[in-house]
Amino acid sequence: MTGEAFAQAVQTYGDTVYRVAFHALNNREDAEDVMQTVMLKLFEYDKEFESEAHLKHWLLRVAVNESKKLLRSPWRRRTGPLEEAGEPVFDTPQQSELYQHVMGLPPKYRAAVYLYYYEDCSVQEIAAAMGANPSTVQTWLMRARGKLKLILQEAES
Repeated sequence: MTGEAFAQAVQTYGDTVYRVAFHALNNREDAEDVMQTVMLKLFEYDKEFESEAHLKHWLLRVAVNESKKLLRSPWRRRTGPLEEAGEPVFDTPQQSELYQHVMGLPPKYRAAVYLYYYEDCSVQEIAAAMGANPSTVQTWLMRARGKLKLILQEAES
């Protein structure tokens, strides 16, 4: 990969890699470490990518794997609050409230919903990135929507 192509990939996908790592780890510093590790692996990667979609898929997969690896690490001592990362800017308070509810879901549901709705990944891309079957991802999305529906109904009451 040329220096120019690497710089373009970092600019295009750096934030996405960071957000995926942050949502898996709930810690700003760990997410930054994972992002740097992923970008270093991209820099050292000596093969050509077939397309931009292949590059994005590869980066998401490496980000998920590095996040899982860090979660298994015995040196991981703490998890920071979600507020550390700051919330994306939304047009309405309802969107912000929904985002907070999504971030309160269990990790596998949260990651699937985040990738599907906020990063516009397909079920197949999410399945590949998370190491799951597409039908499993669809089940996670269905269950997450059910949980969110209950949470929102309780909030309205």
